[in-house]
Amino acid sequence: MDLKDQLKNLFPDHQESEDVIEETSDIWLQEEPLLCKYEKRKGKPITIIDGYTGATADFKLLAKELKQQLSVGGSFKDDTIIIQGDYRDKIMELLKAKGFNVKRVGG
Repeated sequence: MDLKDQLKNLFPDHQESEDVIEETSDIWLQEEPLLCKYEKRKGKPITIIDGYTGATADFKLLAKELKQQLSVGGSFKDDTIIIQGDYRDKIMELLKAKGFNVKRVGG
C-alpha cells in the first residue's frame, strides 16, 4: 500500500487536482559564463560563483535558490555568491538546468 492509497483511505471525499505548478524564475540569463571557483578560507572549503552581469536582486534570488536546493549555508557579498562546502559539480548542474553557461575555474 503506497502513500496515495493511504491518503485515499484517510480522506475518501478528497478530489485530486491535475494542476501542475511550473517553476518559472524571472532571473535574467546572460551570454557570458558564470565562474564557479573553489577556495579554502580559514581551512574550510567554499564554492564561489562570480561573473553575473544582471541585476543584483536577480543574483540574490539565485543565491537563495541554490542554498535551498543544496541545503547549505552561504552568503551574497560583493556581487559573488559564497556557498559553504565544495559543491561545484552540483551547482554547475543546477545552473545548467536553469539555462546558464557555467565555467569551472581552478582544480
